[in-house]
Amino acid sequence: MKKPWSITTTLRSPERLRNFLIVLKQIEECNWNLDNQRKYQILLIKERVYGYGKTQFYNGLSQKQINLIDNPSKNISFKQAEAIFNAKNYEDPPMRGRQSINPLKKLGFVSIKDEKIFITDLGKLFLKDDFDFGDIVFRSFLKWQIPNPDSRDYTNKDDYNIKPFIGVLHLIQKVNEKALKNKEKAKGISKQEFSLFCPTLVDYEQINSYADKIISLRKKLKGKNKQEQKELFDKYKASFVKDFLNTDDSNEINRLINNLKDYGDNAIRYFRLTRYIYIRGGGFYVDLEPRRSVEINNLLLHDNAQSADFESKQDYLDFISDIRQPKLPWETKEKYIEIIEQLLIEIKEYENTLEKKAQQIPKYETFDEEKLQKYIKQLREYRRTLQEKIDQQNSQSIEQINIYIEKLKNIYDLENRPIMLEKFSTLALNALNDALKIKPNYPVGDDNEPTFTAPANTPDIECFYKKYNAICEVTMLTSRDQFYNEGQPVMRHLRDFEDKYPEKKAYCLFIAPRLHIDTVETFLNSTSGRGYRGKKQKIVPLSINNFIELLEILVSLKQKERFLKHEELFSLYDEILEASKSYNDSMKWVENIPRTINSWKENIFNL
Repeated sequence: MKKPWSITTTLRSPERLRNFLIVLKQIEECNWNLDNQRKYQILLIKERVYGYGKTQFYNGLSQKQINLIDNPSKNISFKQAEAIFNAKNYEDPPMRGRQSINPLKKLGFVSIKDEKIFITDLGKLFLKDDFDFGDIVFRSFLKWQIPNPDSRDYTNKDDYNIKPFIGVLHLIQKVNEKALKNKEKAKGISKQEFSLFCPTLVDYEQINSYADKIISLRKKLKGKNKQEQKELFDKYKASFVKDFLNTDDSNEINRLINNLKDYGDNAIRYFRLTRYIYIRGGGFYVDLEPRRSVEINNLLLHDNAQSADFESKQDYLDFISDIRQPKLPWETKEKYIEIIEQLLIEIKEYENTLEKKAQQIPKYETFDEEKLQKYIKQLREYRRTLQEKIDQQNSQSIEQINIYIEKLKNIYDLENRPIMLEKFSTLALNALNDALKIKPNYPVGDDNEPTFTAPANTPDIECFYKKYNAICEVTMLTSRDQFYNEGQPVMRHLRDFEDKYPEKKAYCLFIAPRLHIDTVETFLNSTSGRGYRGKKQKIVPLSINNFIELLEILVSLKQKERFLKHEELFSLYDEILEASKSYNDSMKWVENIPRTINSWKENIFNL
C-alpha cells in the first residue's frame, strides 16, 4: 500500500535535532550494532535530551528515578540512565535508538558506513557554534529524496520518485501559474491544501496533475459558505485518500486522513526554516519567498524534483555527506550580482521609508564569487536591521499596540504559539518606550517573520536602553516543565548578558501565561536570596495578563499624549524586585505584582 512522505514524527521540534546529534557524537565511529543502538537511547536519557520533563515518559519509573530526572542540577550517571531505560520495559530496546537516529540520517547529518556511525560534513557544520540553521536545513532538503539507497522505505520506484522539498516548490509555482492564467491572484497554496496534496506528492511526474486538482477543488469551493466548504473539502479528502491508498479499508483511510495534518504542519515548520517559503494571507497560505526569486527560479529551472540514481549505497552516502554538492545553479558571478541588485532595490525602499541616508555601495561588480557571497550575507543582515527599525517605528501607534494586546490576549488561538509569543512580546517591547534597540534572537525569513523560537543558548530577546539593559525570556509552558526548561537557563542567560554588557545594570523580564511556583521560587532566591553563582540578579516575573496591563497603561498614556520613558518602566521593575524582599513565600510575591502595577500606574498618571 502506498504511503505519503513525512519529515519526522520522532522530532517535531527542529531545534532538538542538534541535541540529538551532540549526544550521538559520543559514539561516533562506533559500530551501529544492537548494543550501541541501545546505548544511544540510554545516553539521550542520561543527557536529559530524551524523556526529561515528559509526564508520559515517567510512567513505569520509580519516584526516586523521576526525582533524579527532574533535578537538572544533578548529573545522571550512565548506570542510572540504563536503569531508567530498563524500567521502561521496551519490547525492542535497540529499536528506540534506531528511531532516534533516523531523523539525523534522513536529513544527512549522520551516515552509517561499513556498519559504523559517522557525522557528515553537514552534521559537523550543524555542531559549530555559529551554524546557520536555515542554510543547513536547505542544503539537507536539496538532497532528500525518495527512494534512496540508504532507506528501505519507499523502495518501489514505480510508485515513488521525488525530492519532496523541491517537488513542493514546483507545485506551489505551478499552482500560482495556473491561478494567474485563470486571472486569479497567485497566493501559493493554503495550509489545508498543503497537508492533503504535498505529503501525498510522491512522484515528480504528478506535479502538474496535482496543481490541476488544487485549482479544480478551489472552483468547487468558490462561492460556498464556510460550512459548505468544510463539508465539500472533507468529502473530497476522503475520496482523494481512498484513491491514493488504492483501498476501501475505512480504517486505513481514516488513519491517513488523521495523520496528514500532522505531516503537513511538520513539513511547513521545517521547510519554512530554509527561507524559501513564507507564510501569507493572515497565516493561512504557503507561498514561494519572493525575496529569493533568483535562487528559486534557477533551482526549479535546473531540477525537476526527480530523484537521482546512484550505483551504490556508498555513492549516495558520499553525496549527502559532501557539503560542496550539489553546486547550486546561482553560484555564479552573474547570478550573485543579480541577487545583490534585487537586495539593493529592497534596501533602498526601506531606507526611503525610514528617511535614512543610503549606505555606501562598493563596486561589487569587481568582486570575485567568494566576496560577492559575503556581500550578499552582509546585505541581508543590514536589511534585517532596517526591517527591525521599521517594526519599531510602526509599533508606536495606538492601533498597533491594540493589535499586540489582542494577539497576546488570544495567544492560545494562534498557530505556533511559542513563536508568536516571542514575536508579539518583541513588538510590544518596541512599543513600550524609548528603547535604543530591541533585538529578538529568533531566526527569521527574508520577510523578517520568525521561522522558529530563539536558540536554547541565547536570551529570547535582548533590550538596550540609555540607562539600563535587559533580556526578556518568554515561554508558553505553565506546568512544572516551565521550571525544568526555564529556571536555570534564564538565570544563566542573564548572567552571561550581565558579563557581556557590564557597563549598565541588567534586568530580566520573564513572561508566561501563568507562573509556576517552582519557577518563581527559583527567581525569588536569585533576586533576594542566595543569588546565582554568588551574585543576586534582577528577574521580574510577569504573567501575560500582567504584561498586557502594561500595554493597556501605555495606550491610556498615549491617548493623553504622554510618553512612557524607559526609566519609568524600570522603576516599576525595581518596585516589584523590592517587594520580593518582604516575602518568604514566592507565590505571595507574585500575587502582589498586580497591586504593585496598579500603584505604579497611579503614580505615573499623577506625574
